[in-house]
Amino acid sequence: MDTYHKYLPTSQADEKWGLTLLDVGYGTIPEAYTYPNEQQHPAAYRFKWEQGRILQEYQLIYISAGSGIFESTNGGKITIREGAVILLFPGEWHRYKPQDRTGWSEYWVGFNGKIADNLIRHSFFSKKKPVFFTGVRPDIIRLYQDIVDYTRHERSGYQPLVSGCVLYLLGLVYSLSKQQALSRTDDDHQQLVQKATALLRENVETKVTIEEIADQLKISYSLFRKVFKKYSGIAPGQYLLQLKIDRAKHLLLYTDKLIKEIAYDLNFESEYYFSKFFKEKTGVSPLTYKKSYSPKH
Repeated sequence: MDTYHKYLPTSQADEKWGLTLLDVGYGTIPEAYTYPNEQQHPAAYRFKWEQGRILQEYQLIYISAGSGIFESTNGGKITIREGAVILLFPGEWHRYKPQDRTGWSEYWVGFNGKIADNLIRHSFFSKKKPVFFTGVRPDIIRLYQDIVDYTRHERSGYQPLVSGCVLYLLGLVYSLSKQQALSRTDDDHQQLVQKATALLRENVETKVTIEEIADQLKISYSLFRKVFKKYSGIAPGQYLLQLKIDRAKHLLLYTDKLIKEIAYDLNFESEYYFSKFFKEKTGVSPLTYKKSYSPKH
């Protein structure tokens, strides 16, 4: 990939559109290269790693290859890998650079406008979370390339066109970040259900309630019930009862305990209720089950 950068003039008419493109560029930074190259950019954009920089615009930077580090006042220090998108905010101190051993390939756009301000004001993006990991995506690269193509000749009316590309780019990054958040939530929920099933198995012979299990997992009962059923296909209460039936089968076949003792051990209200429930679930009474399937039979 060669290098390209362009700093663009804007008019009052452009600014009335609500979003204006101020600069755009791309390039590959080789291994062990002094970054950034201060000779290539206007003074307002230059910075040294030791001092960092504050811009008066937004920038959206996409790292398509390589790795590095980013740091900002509110975002802290973040390791950057390929597929990362960095959002810079006006007035926010920051600095970033590729690792010497890898270098990186970067695309960026700088912009300002009420539309961008509105997105921040309504918390679509936050200074505390300035980095998104979208992966290496041809659609993101294509958007940057389209913006570059439109700015090479600055044809009449190009600003609203490229600002639309920038807004689409922001929307795509936001959408991908939400999808990844949902994926992480799915993973968290699956782990929660695994913990819950382990707790239920450990407490099959206690008087534990589903509400108490939810409390141990630090989740509301209603959400716990919903998540558990989604990932296991059965409500937690029904799952616990099934565990009790399985445990009862084992006790009937491999111990000399009386049916009323098993009912008591498994915290059923009575021997009658236990026997009734057991027959509903297995098709036979506890006594018939013991006589029919016992290894001693």
